[in-house]
Formats: sequence, C-alpha cells, structure tokens
Amino acid sequence: MSNTTSTNSQGPDRGSPRPHIVVTSGEPAGIGPDICLALAGSGLPARITVIGDRDLMASRAAVLGRSADDLDILHVPLRAPCVAGHPDAANAAYVMATLDAALAGCRSGEFSAMVTAPVHKGIINDAGIPFTGHTEYLAERTSTPKVVMMLAGAGLRVGLVTTHLPLKDVPAAITRSEVENTLRIVDRDLRLKFGIVRPRILVAGLNPHAGEGGHLGREEIEVIAPVLERLRAEGFDVLGPLPADTLFTRHVLKGSDAQIAMYHDQGLAVLKYAAFEDGVNITLGLPILRTSVDHGTALDLAGSGRADSGSLFAAVRMAAEICAQRTQAPRTGA
Repeated sequence: MSNTTSTNSQGPDRGSPRPHIVVTSGEPAGIGPDICLALAGSGLPARITVIGDRDLMASRAAVLGRSADDLDILHVPLRAPCVAGHPDAANAAYVMATLDAALAGCRSGEFSAMVTAPVHKGIINDAGIPFTGHTEYLAERTSTPKVVMMLAGAGLRVGLVTTHLPLKDVPAAITRSEVENTLRIVDRDLRLKFGIVRPRILVAGLNPHAGEGGHLGREEIEVIAPVLERLRAEGFDVLGPLPADTLFTRHVLKGSDAQIAMYHDQGLAVLKYAAFEDGVNITLGLPILRTSVDHGTALDLAGSGRADSGSLFAAVRMAAEICAQRTQAPRTGA
C-alpha cells in the first residue's frame, strides 16, 4: 500500500478474538471524516483502523471539538486542500487510493473486513474516473463477475437485481441469468455470512401488480417466474414474483429472511424509510467482506457537528458479527 503510513497503531491483534476492520473515510469534504472520528472510544466489538489523511482528520476533529489522537489512522495524503462542504475533483484520486488501500489490506489478510464511508460519485466522474459506485468498483477490482447490493435494517434485508441504472434501462437488464445469479448469491451468502440454514427469499415483480397476469408487462411471466420455478425445483425457498407495493407489508414479510427488488428505488425507498439512521449496505458475492453506510456525503452537514454516525456504527457492528458468524454453526429462521 504505497503512500500510506499508520499512526497510533495498536500493533497486531495476535490472540485477540476481535476482527480488524478497516474504515475508508470517504469524500473528504463530506461527513465521512466526521462520522469516522466518532469511532474513537466507541466500544464497538472490533479493532478499527481508519484510512484517510492524518491532517484532515486532525483539523476536522478540531472544528468539531474532538480529538483524533485515539484513532488508529492509516495515512493516505490528500491531493489538494480540503474545505468542508466543498468537494474538489482534484481529491478524487485520494478517495480511490483509500479504497485501493483498504481492498489490498483485506485481500492480504491484514484486515478482516472493510467498511466504507460515503463518496461523491459525481466528483469522481468529474475528475475523469469512471465510477458508478463502491459495489461495481469492488467487483471490477476483484474480478468478480456478479455481486449483489443488499441493504439491511429494521428487520429487512433488501437485495437488488440491478443497481445504478437509469430507470429506462432497467427492463432490458432484467434477464433470466441476472435474476438467477442474484438469487443464488443471496441464498449462498445468507447461509455463509448470516448463518441461516435455509433462507426464505421474497422476490418482487418488475411491473405494477407484478404484471397483472401479463396485462401490465410480461417480464414476470417470461423472465422472473421461470427462474423461481427452476430454483424451487433445486430446493430454494423463494416466493414470487410478488407485487412490490404489498411485498413489504407485515403479513407478507413475516418469516422471510431477504427481499429481492428488481431495481434500486423499488427496494431502497422502503428500506431507507424504515432504517435510514442505522441501515447497512453489504456487498454480497465478493471474495472479501464489505459493508457500508446507507447514506450519502451530506455536504451541508460536514464540519457542523450534526452528522449522525449511527449507520457507520451499524456497518462496523454488522461486519464484526459476520466475522464472528464464520466460526459459529448456522441457525434457522429469519
């Protein structure tokens, strides 16, 4: 990991059951540094290292009336001066360097998992770096052909068949292979990461009323239903395609372990309404463990002292729980 040095390092955690989790501090002009500072003395069940610019963390701490002295920081230098609330495309390379350093540490075994604070996709693209999101970037960097974005919170685990696409492009992207691969990854990772012996997965249709028998679209009949039938024949517990407007009602959700939406806002509008303060984004299918906050950079709150660190704490806690789950026996039920 070039151009990186660790400060206030606690040394190797030899003999400790706590996982070593690395947290990327995200867009430097956003609330990423603010919420990362709250990790010091948090009592979370992990050894935590934050990747970011040491001086940035110290200066933001001073503004917030905090100290960065008790935070283990892996230093990656800013490319340009940073002003809270005013992102600079010159620092896009810095943001990507923090991600690459965290990923390298996870792949080498130095870190047990990575947790990501929010980045500004527009600023990264303004710098000439094609970037649609952490999920897609980490998939590309690890040569993983298919990953699944899942957000969890308030008793929900919402996975997406498609992620950051214009709505007009979604129907063409809903193919049998995409639906099947998504469901296989979700089923596998619910078993391996969450310890659920036989996951029960609810699957939304694409169209209003799940197509209304083909009168409002045929994707349910021609794409989604055949995949579900094939997976059920293999022993998968999958139910659908269900109308998305009633899938998230209490009586339908009861007993389910995950819910699959066909596109971004179909599933995440519900999840973020129910669990915005403590929701967690987890990327399924990667060779490493990655969780994230479920919110954006909140530039207007950077340096104000009003940023809520609840989602970051939840993301670290979930990563630690999954690390612990790997050594425990699977469980049944939702």
